[in-house]
Amino acid sequence: MTTTPLRLGTRRSALAMAQARYVAGRLSALGHEVELVEITTKGDVSAAPLDRIGGTGVFVAALREALLDGRVDLAVHSLKDLPTAPADGLVLAAVPEREDPRDVLCARDGLKLSDLPVGARVGTGSPRREAQLRALGLGIEIVGLRGNVDTRLGKVTDGVLDAVVLARAGLSRLGRLDSVTEVLDPMQVLPAPGQGALGIECRTADTTLVEALGALDDSAARAAVTAERTLLAVLEAGCTAPVGAYAEAAEGDSGLELYIRAVVAARDGSVSIRKSATGSLGGAEQIGRDLAHELLADGAGAVVDAAGAASKEE
Repeated sequence: MTTTPLRLGTRRSALAMAQARYVAGRLSALGHEVELVEITTKGDVSAAPLDRIGGTGVFVAALREALLDGRVDLAVHSLKDLPTAPADGLVLAAVPEREDPRDVLCARDGLKLSDLPVGARVGTGSPRREAQLRALGLGIEIVGLRGNVDTRLGKVTDGVLDAVVLARAGLSRLGRLDSVTEVLDPMQVLPAPGQGALGIECRTADTTLVEALGALDDSAARAAVTAERTLLAVLEAGCTAPVGAYAEAAEGDSGLELYIRAVVAARDGSVSIRKSATGSLGGAEQIGRDLAHELLADGAGAVVDAAGAASKEE
């Protein structure tokens, strides 16, 4: 039981608040008093595309500053937004059980992806989603999109767009799964590394808190995201790069195994390199590293570099 409330830092968006309340609820059940502290990030006050304002790491920097200067004791991140490089003085203390990480289509008239007519306008702010959708050769028009979930879904309701592609996990946490018309098969569109998972950070020196937060850690979720994020780091690709990865634990011949699929795709859909690997949960980091090197051997480095150069020119 904590004697003073734990100050939990969170962004102010509806989704971030829902995620923070989930973590607060888990901690409360363990006997800790928690108060939420709202932090405004650069990503929240800019309407520019993420790859032009520093990638999704812009959602993280302000929370990390609040941790390091002592304004909050812990912070909750969408793990897909967390840069792969470690932050001095901070530790990823827990990765709770993961939500379904797949992407979903939210379309007019209940349409599925294969039902969309040629020229249909589909909104997304993700180069990864754009690259994989274009690679399918469906003849749809990809329209850049920013804003919260309601703003994005409203573009479909208002007829501005025929569909939007979002993360199922976010819609689930907001109670908006009724907007989903299709859960996208990872064979077509792989999610972002870490999608659907939360990361709870605190100061490395707060050893008592690190130990307390460990009670929220899910070993299968941590292994999966470790493999995905290691792959991203080895590719030297940022959080907004056209890289998809999905690792999951499944029963194998000798117990639980980790199976990971990954894709690196050109933003215009002209190149799509896919690979997969299997290994033990304990070898998650090495699995991600080895798979990244396989992708690089097939030319993934040039695709990532080209995508980075293009985003700087925009």
